[in-house]
Amino acid sequence: MEVGDIRSYVERWKAVAEIERQELRALTPEEHWRKLNALARFAMEMGLKREDDDGEMDVLMRWARIKERHETG
Repeated sequence: MEVGDIRSYVERWKAVAEIERQELRALTPEEHWRKLNALARFAMEMGLKREDDDGEMDVLMRWARIKERHETG
């Protein structure tokens, strides 16, 4: 592989990463929640757990604060 080929390859992946960032920014809060819930379901189905598990209420309160900031910000 030539140096120019490597540079082109890296630049293409940088462009892909930027497009992905733009797509994430364009998502509505509802779409973010859907994606988050899908990941949470996947983790539960796979039996994945956090080692330093926060209480469920702490997690819900944290998400409520994030949602409030997003709606008012």
